[in-house]
Amino acid sequence: MSFDRLQEKIDDMQNPTVVGLDPALEHIPPYIMEKHIEKHGETLWAAAVAVCEYNTLLINMLHDIVPAIKPQLAFYEALGTEGMVTFEKTCSYAKSKGMYIIGDGKRNDIGSTAEAYSSAYLGTVKVGGKEHRPFEVDALTVNAYLGSDGIRPFLEAAIKYDKAIFALVKTSNPSAGELQDLCLVKEGKQGMKGNQGKEKVGRSTGSNEPETALYVAVGDLMEEISGETAGKYGYTRVGAVVGATYPEEIGYLRSRLKKTFFLIPGYGAQGGSAEDVARAFDENGRGAIVNASRSIIAAWKKQDGDPATAARHEALRMREKLRKAIYAIE
Repeated sequence: MSFDRLQEKIDDMQNPTVVGLDPALEHIPPYIMEKHIEKHGETLWAAAVAVCEYNTLLINMLHDIVPAIKPQLAFYEALGTEGMVTFEKTCSYAKSKGMYIIGDGKRNDIGSTAEAYSSAYLGTVKVGGKEHRPFEVDALTVNAYLGSDGIRPFLEAAIKYDKAIFALVKTSNPSAGELQDLCLVKEGKQGMKGNQGKEKVGRSTGSNEPETALYVAVGDLMEEISGETAGKYGYTRVGAVVGATYPEEIGYLRSRLKKTFFLIPGYGAQGGSAEDVARAFDENGRGAIVNASRSIIAAWKKQDGDPATAARHEALRMREKLRKAIYAIE
């Protein structure tokens, strides 16, 4: 199962890190960008080729110590069709190096549109009698806030093609609580089952009763609809995105969502620490992976020398911090 493979890679490397390949152009080393601008002009193609070269260097330098990458689709889409070619090449190359790939697109919709998204990133597209896999990813981030009919097409594709999804539950951004922390006060039948009961929504006054928060209801729903898909480590095919910037909520969700694998953004540049994210792991030190993007791919801005070497140094430093916090390895 997809998350079983990810967990085994984490166990083998003793490193629950995923590197976010979020190639904002200011994070590309100038010598790479200037070389391609000289050859192709100040074009999207030059930028896309520069990103592809730097991604390749990073994958070569990191694949033996980091189990996974998470390319953020927005940065590739910003470069047009050329950028999506780079996304495809990046995923294929990382796969050839044995890395687990999380496509970070936060896709959401219902019906045939959700099916199209899931075919593109988790499944195949049939042309005549031949099936094609557009993008080589193992998991995809999705937005769960449309409800179960926005998730089921992705879950069905994940089951069919042995993939997984990470649903947004408690995100790392500062304004996440404006909606996600809303307090649900229910009357009538319990549960988030359509209109069977009456539900009142109000502003949460704190975390004294976190079970009433909207983000908790979303996490519960994801575990409910994926409950029959658990692999050998006990985790289902629907994981949860839970931000490192909310450590108390991480701990509460870990205690509640026993079958849910966590993807933890917000470490490093956004302020989350190793001690914060340690709450996401189960009693065996499993069940979560921690993302770092800028702190690794732009490490060259703070260190002298080769940019890929700087990224490796920062990835090793992150690994050691996580090991101490999660596994008590000195």
